[in-house]
Amino acid sequence: MPEQAASQLRADQTRVTIVGAGISGLTTAYYLQRRLGDEVQITVVEGAERLGGKISTRTVAGHPLDTGPDALMVRAPVAAALIEDLGLAGRVVAPNGGGARIWSRGRLRSLPEGTMFGVPGGLLPLVRSRLLSPLGLARAAFDLVLPRSRNRAVSGQADPSIGELVRRRMGAQVFNRLVEPLLGGFHAGRADLLSAQSTAPDIATLARTHRSLYLGMRRRPKRAAGVATPSGPMLVTLNSGLGGLVDALEAHLTDATVRRGSSVTAITPAVTPAVTRAAGVRSHGYRVDLDDGSVIGADVVVLATPAFASATIVAAAAPQLGALLGGIEYANVATVVLAYPRSAFPSDLVGTGFLVPPEEGRLIVGCTWSSLKWPHLADDNVVLVRCMVGRHGDNRWLTMKDPTLVRRVRDEVHDAMGLVGKPLEQFVQRWAHGMPQYLVGHEARLDELTEALTELPGLFLTGSAYRGVGLASCIADAERTADAIVAARSTASAPECAGGLAVGRNLRVPAHREE
Repeated sequence: MPEQAASQLRADQTRVTIVGAGISGLTTAYYLQRRLGDEVQITVVEGAERLGGKISTRTVAGHPLDTGPDALMVRAPVAAALIEDLGLAGRVVAPNGGGARIWSRGRLRSLPEGTMFGVPGGLLPLVRSRLLSPLGLARAAFDLVLPRSRNRAVSGQADPSIGELVRRRMGAQVFNRLVEPLLGGFHAGRADLLSAQSTAPDIATLARTHRSLYLGMRRRPKRAAGVATPSGPMLVTLNSGLGGLVDALEAHLTDATVRRGSSVTAITPAVTPAVTRAAGVRSHGYRVDLDDGSVIGADVVVLATPAFASATIVAAAAPQLGALLGGIEYANVATVVLAYPRSAFPSDLVGTGFLVPPEEGRLIVGCTWSSLKWPHLADDNVVLVRCMVGRHGDNRWLTMKDPTLVRRVRDEVHDAMGLVGKPLEQFVQRWAHGMPQYLVGHEARLDELTEALTELPGLFLTGSAYRGVGLASCIADAERTADAIVAARSTASAPECAGGLAVGRNLRVPAHREE
């Protein structure tokens, strides 16, 4: 998608400016172009020179390795359809089996079979895993006999935390050694603070509808993450890395204008909300100011930037909206990539990596054995290891320089896996404010955001800060955003379109959520 000058605007065209060219911004542009064709004039503004946001593929030891997200959940129909539509089906790679381990009390231990969000599906697999002490096992089994009233005391709350749901039913060891590393690790957060409804709605539903979490889990069909289903694998990547997805989206946006290296500093309604309401007109568009002094006129603006960046952009025009966006917390995270000679890697390791409970006090949150997880990264001479560092409230590593951080991570990996020697290559990718936190009250905040957006018709929010942090969730939300714009455009009346197409209120619908 080469940068190009905006064409002369036709009377029937809608001017849409999308701020941010990560997966959310690019897919919003893609869906709008497919649905409206030459009836829309799309401008994508990206502050960096590189597109893709946190999707970043780097060549390490001769292999394409993702230093951001490394998998796409194609169980979500919209994600699978996007891969097909972009012509990428022939490049899809499914992961090897074996699953993840938990590094607990000095050993790598298997995850109990049937575990969902860290909640075990049965007692026997939990016993076999040796994750819990005898006392911890006895406490976990107590869930089977606890009265329903104890469950209702918490599940009846509007938005309990994961910790409140699980710890009271199954005890501290299940929570600390299973739920925290799995659910907290995925969100780079602490499960005591994360909203159950926003991060694990299935668990919230079980707690609300069943006397026992165990019994509720037993009534669910068993399916492990990454294991093939009748319709194919749940998680995939591309043989070129997920950067290939960004490249394909860019290639398909033939009619859009992309401005790289340009940051939006502010958006301002062309007509103030008070005047708009008094005149009975929904919107006369927006002025979009860039850091180079240029201005873009838009009928619709989509903010596909992190919530804190969006907060700054709207602060002057909509202080209430800016305050709500600024209240969404983020965790600092990093990926440390290590390439070892095959001889350094223990031959008896099976699986795809391991997760680390916070109670262990380690810097590493999780580690992926990329060469074992992905068939296209298998190499007779080199093993690639991806280590994730950072979770909400743990910033011990932030002040470390890269060599120090790498040394600390190497020491921990050696302790966990028995690796010997030094890596052939190493690389650190830091993601400042990289992971949004769906803390207790997240759903209420979304409701407040929706209400605040009614004062700014034509302004839409999309991205990982709202309805799912995974790539598939971002793609699904981008499609809904595009559909909402198309629907509002089709219902706009002619008098409201003078000087720009009016767009109705922002729409919020249920989200696909990734596990």
